Amino acid sequence: MRILTTALLLIIAAPVAAQDRGTLPPLGQPPSSTIMAEPVAVMLAGFDSDGDGRATRAECIAGIERSFRSIDTSGKGSLGYIDFSDWAERWLGDRNALPSPFETDTDNDNRITLSELQAKIMTIFDRLDRNKDGVLVRSELLTLDGARRFGGSGIEERSRKRRGGPLPQ
Repeated sequence: MRILTTALLLIIAAPVAAQDRGTLPPLGQPPSSTIMAEPVAVMLAGFDSDGDGRATRAECIAGIERSFRSIDTSGKGSLGYIDFSDWAERWLGDRNALPSPFETDTDNDNRITLSELQAKIMTIFDRLDRNKDGVLVRSELLTLDGARRFGGSGIEERSRKRRGGPLPQ
């Protein structure tokens, strides 16, 4: 009977102890998601024009053009950095989402053309296309958020490791 009581207490106490260490969410709240998608990945998935759950290179190139034209309403053929921020907010969900206008503007003229935007987004497409078949499927667009998965910020731990400093306990 004592063994059963002790085992029962351990089973009940383990989640509470884990919650106290910050590895579990507060009682009554669902756990944080450990599977995430980059804003560009979400946008590229939305360019699946035929609804087959796959975004081809051609669909993405056409989608980038549609997204560009939705901001370049005057037909100038290029976006200034403020217009690019408007594009990022509409199509990526946030004005500060990556890619930044500075890395997209390859000729450094403070304007982003459709070809510059397509080139930048397609390099991201190529990175996400793990099997290199020219098609993005949903599983290729997801990433694991190791920081949440393992209970830390991730960035802080990696930074301290690089500097050789102690990790937080």
